[in-house]
Amino acid sequence: MKLNGRTVLLKQDQTLAEFLLAERFDGRTIAVELNGVIVARAEYETTRLTDEDSLEIVSFVGGG
Repeated sequence: MKLNGRTVLLKQDQTLAEFLLAERFDGRTIAVELNGVIVARAEYETTRLTDEDSLEIVSFVGGG
């Protein structure tokens, strides 16, 4: 699978929520695009990932 342009290995039958937890992403402060489509936070638990998927993850940064 591709994550922000780099290849990463998936565990078999992993959900997006499980992947984000394993990679230490805070699901409250990110936006996730899976194969060109934004994934709603409510769908993280039911979205299954495959080796052919491409994820783009961006973090929200505050400042001022």
